[in-house]
Order: sequence, then structure tokens, then C-alpha cells
Amino acid sequence: MKFFLDTANSEEIERINRLGLVDGVTTNPTIIAKEGKNFETVIKEICALVPGPVSAEVTSLDSAGMIREAREISQWAKNIVVKIPMTEAGLQAVHTISKEGIKTNVTLIFSAAQGLMAAKAGATYVSPFLGRLDDIASDGIQLVSDLREIFDIYDFDTEIIAASVRHLGHVEEAALAGSDIATIPGNLFPKLWSHPLTTNGIAQFEADWQAFQEKQE
Repeated sequence: MKFFLDTANSEEIERINRLGLVDGVTTNPTIIAKEGKNFETVIKEICALVPGPVSAEVTSLDSAGMIREAREISQWAKNIVVKIPMTEAGLQAVHTISKEGIKTNVTLIFSAAQGLMAAKAGATYVSPFLGRLDDIASDGIQLVSDLREIFDIYDFDTEIIAASVRHLGHVEEAALAGSDIATIPGNLFPKLWSHPLTTNGIAQFEADWQAFQEKQE
């Protein structure tokens, strides 16, 4: 399972990247706005830090605008993936630009039918939103599982990105459901490698070692 970092903050990217855990980065207009920098500048900075795929989202709502933006954004770096919303216009844009070799990430997927349509349109990635489905008492993990089964049955190359990941359970369950990727906020990563029993165990080992050394003196 690949880990994408869901952020536009270069410090977060550099920190997690030092651990060898960043296979790519996803962003969206909300995340970019928090950085207070020019969109193009931020995306190019991220692409220089991470060799893997970097998703940059269009802001147009019509297909012509999406296609125009996608062609421009894709020229910023070789590892750019253009993020497109799951709409009729978005599907048309994906269908067009995928034929031009532009990689796409169809976002805001909330049903298996949406994911199937995105894959048929030529999406490189689809992003089912786990947390937002949880908010309306739906099962995001089941959606990942359904997409995995559909893509395997029909031999789609489209990869599944588990998005809107909010806690450790989402990551573990998405992995078990067969998601190719989880895109994870920077503040969640430390919770993945931490456990109270690990912390307590280290403290106990340290105390025992200190006691042993004192007996040797």
C-alpha cells in the first residue's frame, strides 16, 4: 500500500519524507489556500521535494475550463497528476485529457457507480472519501472494497486512493479492503507509528537498563 501525504506544507512533506513514507502528495484548493502562496509556486515546490505523483486540482466547473487548466498544470512538472471533480463535466475532461497522456485523479467519489464511470473515462486514480461517508452514516470502507472488486473483475488499471482519512482505523481497514493508496494528513502520521505500549515498553527498558548500570558501579 502506498502512502500519499495530504498537505501542501513543505515542512510536513520534508519531515515524513525523511522516513521514506511519502510515495506521493495530494492537495486541494482548501489545502493550498492555507499556505497563503501562489498555487503554481506551491505545486512546483512540492514536485521538487517528492518524486512521486503530486495531485493538483482544477478550479473550473465546466469541461472546457478543466481541460484548459489541466493542460497548463500538467506542464509544471513531470510528476503532476491533475485532480478533477466527479461531475459530468469532469468525466468529459478526464476522457479528453487522458488520451493526451495527462494523469488524472477523480476526486469526491461517494459510490461504486461513480468510481466505475471515472475508471471507464480513463482516470489514473479515483478517490473515495471515507470520512465524509462516515459523517452521513455510510460505509466508506465497503466502498473501497466494492471498487477493488469491480476494478479487479474488469481489469481496470485505475488505482484507488482512500481519501478523507481521519484515523488509524481508516488506514488499516483501507489496506485490508485492497486500496492501492491512502492519502493521509500530516498530523495523522505520528499516530500511525505511535502506540502507548511501545512508549511504555521503551520507558521500562530504559529504567531496567539504568538500574542494571547502577548495580555495576
